[in-house]
Amino acid sequence: MNRGPLELLHHAVDRTRALTRGRPATGRTHDDADPVAGSLATDSAQRFDPFPLLRALDAAGARAVVIGQVAGILHGSTELTGDLDLLWDGAPEHAGALARAFAAAGCTLLDDDHRPVPPGPQALLRPKVQFDSPQVSGDCCTPALPWGALPVRPLLDRALTAVDTDGLRVLYLRRDDLIRMRRALGRPKDLRRAEELERL
Repeated sequence: MNRGPLELLHHAVDRTRALTRGRPATGRTHDDADPVAGSLATDSAQRFDPFPLLRALDAAGARAVVIGQVAGILHGSTELTGDLDLLWDGAPEHAGALARAFAAAGCTLLDDDHRPVPPGPQALLRPKVQFDSPQVSGDCCTPALPWGALPVRPLLDRALTAVDTDGLRVLYLRRDDLIRMRRALGRPKDLRRAEELERL
């Protein structure tokens, strides 16, 4: 049976919950993810549910595009993850909608040293901000973040839209763009996941 992108993500969330249920805490967050294994082995995976934040983003009209392994899952990757990574254009006039979505989902915003930053649009006007909530953690990035030789701004304009049965709309990278991003990052997990995407 062929599943739609968001049905694949619902299934992955269920699999992650079953796999991590009862696992002892390690104190490791998504920011401590192993470059080979990814974030599935971190504590972030035990509470992984990106849907509350995805719904808040949609409700706020925030144009944030799903990247990373959640985008891979939306394309059919079978590897699980424990975090959600997002890409947006970094324009100040769009920061308010994004800030409202993070607040609605109960997210704390953090700097690169994992220190809380004051909530609001100004917190998002940096190349990357981390977020943490009771359901999901991850990175929210802009094109200003170093991406190697990859020009990422055009990727935003080419993003796909998945629609859930209840009308939830989720933007995510095209498969070929996600492969390019994986190869530009070049970590072992990225190269392995790029190869998987090429086989799909």
